[in-house]
Amino acid sequence: MKTFDILGYSFSTIRLRKLRAALTTLGITIGILAIVAMLTITQGFQVAVTDELNSGLSTNSLIVTPGSSQGGSEGGVTISLDDSGFKLYLNDTSDIQNLSPDIDSVLAVISKVGMVESDYLNSSVHVYGVDYETYARIYSTFDAESGTIPTNPKNDTIVIGSSVSDPDKNGTQFIVPGDSINLVWLNVSARPFENKTYTAQVSGVLGAVGGFGFGGPSDSGVYIPLSTAESFFGTDVCDMIIVKLTNSDEDTIARVTDLIRDHFGNQVSVISSTAIISLLSTVFTTIQLFLFGIAAISLLVAGISIMNIMIVSLIERTREIGILKALGMKSRTVLMIFLGESVIIGFIGAILGIIGGWITAKAVVWVLGSGLIIGTGGGGLAITPVLTPIVLFGSLAFGVGISVIFALYPAWRASKLKPVDALRQD
Repeated sequence: MKTFDILGYSFSTIRLRKLRAALTTLGITIGILAIVAMLTITQGFQVAVTDELNSGLSTNSLIVTPGSSQGGSEGGVTISLDDSGFKLYLNDTSDIQNLSPDIDSVLAVISKVGMVESDYLNSSVHVYGVDYETYARIYSTFDAESGTIPTNPKNDTIVIGSSVSDPDKNGTQFIVPGDSINLVWLNVSARPFENKTYTAQVSGVLGAVGGFGFGGPSDSGVYIPLSTAESFFGTDVCDMIIVKLTNSDEDTIARVTDLIRDHFGNQVSVISSTAIISLLSTVFTTIQLFLFGIAAISLLVAGISIMNIMIVSLIERTREIGILKALGMKSRTVLMIFLGESVIIGFIGAILGIIGGWITAKAVVWVLGSGLIIGTGGGGLAITPVLTPIVLFGSLAFGVGISVIFALYPAWRASKLKPVDALRQD
């Protein structure tokens, strides 16, 4: 028999046992649905996080923070393990600048938590003392949507993130360029505690950045000139130093990382933006494999169900197989008929599972709002399910493959039946 005839015969057999075939197909559908739903949401989360990181990080930058580190610098990452009291100072930037010609610019950042007070808004914010010009050169997202970012700012100049101006994100700006605001900081190192107030004029409001604000601009950040931060906070200790490299080559990142660590006697941690993204990609891949394994269990159960149904079908159709073989049908053809039934069941179940999984993922997103939202410093991370070709065709192949694998034994048994023995069965 030709392949088309075999599939046609298999399909007609399935139609004779609609309920049994539907229940068997349902097992495949549920397993594929679970795989597609979980992987598409996870893939969407990975895409959203990567985009947010790319918007909040500069791929050719390193972030230096106090704290001893351990391990090699492969990939441009070292992890802080303890706090030995080591501190970074503003004048350390000149030392780092001279370490390598691969270093384009160096920026010190002073970071504190304070309060913004205006006529219409009081809110807690992160205050960053930075050099505006250098910061804008490192991060393209440090760009004013309204107002300007001065290259030679006055001491009372301030730049604010979009969510500081528009906390409800509905277009209503409580603070606009030209407004005067009070920046309040509680100095807990003084005895008694001291509230310090700094009156500033808003020069610019940043556009919505998103991102996680790790080193880069944040929607909830407030930025003041570095010299002003030094006098207002009464310190020349910086919380981090951002190093912009001439390129994002991995060898360059590793080489400069080693130079910085050696210069500070391994008392600093050096973090590469590209390494963060690479690490997260690895983590997401592991999570996807884990979720796939969990969902695949239901498919294995469905496979066992297919084997059971096929064996029952074999018992019921023993005389039919005997007649077909007595009429000259080859054992290979009988084998292909049974496998054809499993292929049809697996294919239909996989298609329904893919469609159902995509609808389920969309439904989860819809139920939780306009995109799955994970809160960040920038106000939220919108996640949209992503159905990649790998998930699409992989799920289809997996569904069909499971069906065929678990149908092999019953199909083999059917093909080995002898006509005389088969016809003797009641």
